[in-house]
Amino acid sequence: MIQVEERKQLFLGLHDLKPILEPQSVAVIGASRQIGSVGHAVLSNLLMGQFTGVVYPVNPKARSICGVRTYQSVLEIPDFVDLAVIIVRANLVPQVLEECGQKGVKGAIVISAGFKETGPEGAKLESKVKEIAQHYDIALVGPNCLGVINTDPNYRLNASFAKEMPLPGNIAFVSQSGALCTAVLDYAKGQGIGFSKVISLGNKADVNENDFIAYLWQDHHTQVILLYIEELSNGRKFLQLAREITGEGDNRKPILALKAGRTPAGARAVASHTGSLAGSDEVYEALFAQAGVLRADTVEDLFEYAVAFANQPLPNGKRTVIITNAGGPGIMATDACVRYGLDLAQLDEKTLEQLRSKLPPHASLQNPIDLIGDAQSDRYEAALDAVLDDPNVDAILVLLTPQAMTDIENIAYTIVKKSKRKVKPILACFMGLVDISSGVKVLEENGVPCYSFPEDAIRALAAMARYVDWVRRPRTGYKVFPVDTERARKLLSEAPISEHGFIPEEIALRVLEVYGLPMLPWGVAKNADEAVLVAREIGYPVVLKVLSPDVVHKFDLGGVQLNLKNDDDVRQAFEKIMNSVKQHIPNARIEGVLVQAMAKKGREVILGLKRDPQFGPILMFGLGGIYVEVLRDVTFRFAPVRELGAYRMVRDIRTYKLLEGVRGEPPADIDKIVECIERLSQLAIEQDLIEELDINPLIAYPQGEGAVVVDVRIMVNR
Repeated sequence: MIQVEERKQLFLGLHDLKPILEPQSVAVIGASRQIGSVGHAVLSNLLMGQFTGVVYPVNPKARSICGVRTYQSVLEIPDFVDLAVIIVRANLVPQVLEECGQKGVKGAIVISAGFKETGPEGAKLESKVKEIAQHYDIALVGPNCLGVINTDPNYRLNASFAKEMPLPGNIAFVSQSGALCTAVLDYAKGQGIGFSKVISLGNKADVNENDFIAYLWQDHHTQVILLYIEELSNGRKFLQLAREITGEGDNRKPILALKAGRTPAGARAVASHTGSLAGSDEVYEALFAQAGVLRADTVEDLFEYAVAFANQPLPNGKRTVIITNAGGPGIMATDACVRYGLDLAQLDEKTLEQLRSKLPPHASLQNPIDLIGDAQSDRYEAALDAVLDDPNVDAILVLLTPQAMTDIENIAYTIVKKSKRKVKPILACFMGLVDISSGVKVLEENGVPCYSFPEDAIRALAAMARYVDWVRRPRTGYKVFPVDTERARKLLSEAPISEHGFIPEEIALRVLEVYGLPMLPWGVAKNADEAVLVAREIGYPVVLKVLSPDVVHKFDLGGVQLNLKNDDDVRQAFEKIMNSVKQHIPNARIEGVLVQAMAKKGREVILGLKRDPQFGPILMFGLGGIYVEVLRDVTFRFAPVRELGAYRMVRDIRTYKLLEGVRGEPPADIDKIVECIERLSQLAIEQDLIEELDINPLIAYPQGEGAVVVDVRIMVNR
């Protein structure tokens, strides 16, 4: 848990959003008489939504709109204005915002489009708007956004051009897409889902998602935060905030995110849509993993998870029981439990005795509990009573298929009654559409999430269980190893750089040595005789690698010779390397060869570092060879990485079982791999000249026998 001073640091640089979400007065600049226009819709929404404050329409060409007196400009309004909603042509926005600043307005929502999403000229205009907002200390949302909604009965603010005010609820939705907001509001209305806040970010010229999640963290009306993200404005700040919100503070809240731009094609679409570039999807996976943010694949998943979090208690673990009146759906739910990482609960003997006494002899008492097709509410009640008291059960899924004799509404009321105990999450799945509709309505009106198919419900329960795992995870710190940081900095700052940005390999090896990564014995030779002397000192067998700023892929050009067992092998290998490199690159500058001990066979892994312009240093881990080149089986984390995070980097690759040992192979030295990741993490933080780094491969030996760096490339930026 963070201390008071640390919490204050989290909020540094963030905007005060009370003028935007809790205003006492709102000026609608660009209010319009024309029905169907944005200016009319925003004003109408404020009035019809029963905003509890005062509304001031601003329109120099009208005396009144919707029966409310208008003003020529915001400067003519006689009272103080908290929030200005601006709906004028893009080229007029700077002037209007300047007047807002002079008036003392502290919050603004620019709904107008025509800014950076339109190209370079629009970007210049947006930059000007941002400068004005910062000059007057105005928290500005947008431009190019839908607006914001706050259903809190103390405000009832609908400062948007959405069709209508949503139902009140405890879910907040923050979206970078205004169009998605309108679709989601319509979807939620059909599903009976309520919101505490709905926020459209638009182009994020000033206020961004970090400002809003910090506000929502403190908002007692919000229990679940949903995000639709195309790109983050400040990924590092998001990581710090989200980590505290989801898992560290007393007032924990789950954050569920839908990230667009997963594929290269999707990323291009993002760029054209909002004028911002999407980051690498792997980077966002790492970000969410370290921040405790649960990622949804679809909008439907996002809200199916959200209603479970918003209405049911969190499970104590993964042990799930299934209660059903039909065998087939029970099997489907069982399969889904296995697929999504839940465990089938093993029922306590006392529970089984209770079920035997209440259910017919032909009912199946093993999990899933099959109540048989003619089950009425009494059987559902008996089963729920039994499993709710079972210490081996963490979560419950109740399935129903509509039979001719099924009393659907009574069963629904029974589930609602038991769910009010709030001791374990109860999710329902009423399969069908027409016949079950009355029961579904009863469930949803009383806070029991109901799903159309078993897999949907199990995915939601699995998301809840993952969140509980995150909250309860062991807390580990950052390891700091004693190293000579100044020596490494000097090596990096003085090293010659190739045209590709790489420093010589021998200097890269020295940098890793400074940071204590395990190295093979090595040396540098200018000619064949020196190579022999170095090889003798190291001990055979050895490897020779060409040293040249003009050779990037040494293996491809014959610049590497392996398993050299004596002096003659070394001399011949030296000549082969020289001839091969000159044949492929006649003008290559050859500075000699690296002589290195031949590594014993082990399991090859790759460690990497990339300094992202937005997110800073990012670490990579994966198996080497085909696994990284073809399968892209790698994990990422932001540096610095905690000890548990380093372990999870290793554990989370798909091919982790190969490191655990298969077919009689001993497990690899996972502890040493983790230590290497931690040392690389420290290097990433302390040496900001490094742009990219690859250790490929790091050879891991059996448990307790360590690992060695075989090859390294470092790109610097200075």
